[in-house]
Amino acid sequence: MKHFFKVKTVEEVLAVISSFQALGVEDVPLVEARARVLAEPATSGEDIPQFDRSTMDGFAVRAKDTFGATEGLPALFNVIGEVQMGTRTGLETGPGQTARVWTGGMIPKGADSVVMVEHARPVDERTVELAKAVAPYDNVIRVGEDVRKGQTLLPAGHRLRAQDVGLLAALGHNSLRAYKIPRVAIISTGDEIVPTETKPKIGQVRDINSYSLGAQVEDVHATPVYLGLIKDNLEELKQAVGKGLEQADSVILSGGSSVGVRDYTVDTFTSFPGSEILVHGVSVSPGKPTILAKLGNKSLWGLPGHAVSAMITFDLFLRPLLETLSGEIKEKPRFGSRLPAVLSRNVPSVHGREDYIRVRIQLEPDGRITAHPVLGKSGLISTMVKADGLVRIGLNEEGLVEGSEVTVLLF
Repeated sequence: MKHFFKVKTVEEVLAVISSFQALGVEDVPLVEARARVLAEPATSGEDIPQFDRSTMDGFAVRAKDTFGATEGLPALFNVIGEVQMGTRTGLETGPGQTARVWTGGMIPKGADSVVMVEHARPVDERTVELAKAVAPYDNVIRVGEDVRKGQTLLPAGHRLRAQDVGLLAALGHNSLRAYKIPRVAIISTGDEIVPTETKPKIGQVRDINSYSLGAQVEDVHATPVYLGLIKDNLEELKQAVGKGLEQADSVILSGGSSVGVRDYTVDTFTSFPGSEILVHGVSVSPGKPTILAKLGNKSLWGLPGHAVSAMITFDLFLRPLLETLSGEIKEKPRFGSRLPAVLSRNVPSVHGREDYIRVRIQLEPDGRITAHPVLGKSGLISTMVKADGLVRIGLNEEGLVEGSEVTVLLF
């Protein structure tokens, strides 16, 4: 019978994960850049905007000439022309003069602000009343106010959002250098596992993990590679894992990670020359029978077969690993969104392991947010559907009492 190696804590496993390196880099077209991770800083080669521009339709003026202007006592201005959109204007305003401008248009020399068209009343073709006083640079974006030339805007390791892509477009980037997207091979194992389209017989269950783990891989902006179902056969498992190593940067084998006679995960992983078992058992519930092996910069994971255990283990360990492989520099906690809440009932725990309990959050009439434990064994996928997140019980705690202030790690 196989035995667990020394069980590691969650923090020890995360330290092991930090030994993996980010993948290589590649050129990525800007239209495909969202959610990619920058391999080098984005620095501006120019000011944005490159000219003082109006943020409103209106009249460009010297702000001091509008002092005291009101609806009842408007200021009278001589209109010297109109700024054409998309061109450099040669107009120059002097005292008591104004030029018609449109949103995004260049501010003429001499002017420093814009009175909105809503506060303007034409007198004739060459004269306008302005019924609003403005301060210098009201309704104007100045040269370099958005971005300064030479300014580092986005650091290497930053995952691009929609607004970041827009900024790069404004800077004239058609492509960028980004880290490659991690690929994750997913294998479900077990003689009892059948495809989703199959009606299970007594003793059989449909494959859940291929789909839930694949969706989690996509949530981390990585690419799942589905290698199907494999029976509890050592040679077939070796072939499937070998195929995964050829096609992906990480391989997940769900099921077969405990200490049963038919659990071939360790034998499969160690059959590849140069592989090393780094983790065989973690002091966490659910998810204790987790295995991690390393082959070069590729990782081999043996996750529990129970769906809840596999999903929680993924969030604890695979998520930070894939962020590392993708080059992302992440200062945030390993779970993205956190919500303070009050626990609705007592929850026991076992000293010496971290427990992650599923909870449903609820807004109470008095404004408090309560966390209600969703009870159920780790094989019940419905408990994850009912839950909004997880609450962590520390390694050296023996549980949490009703009314405790907790932090919900939102899904």
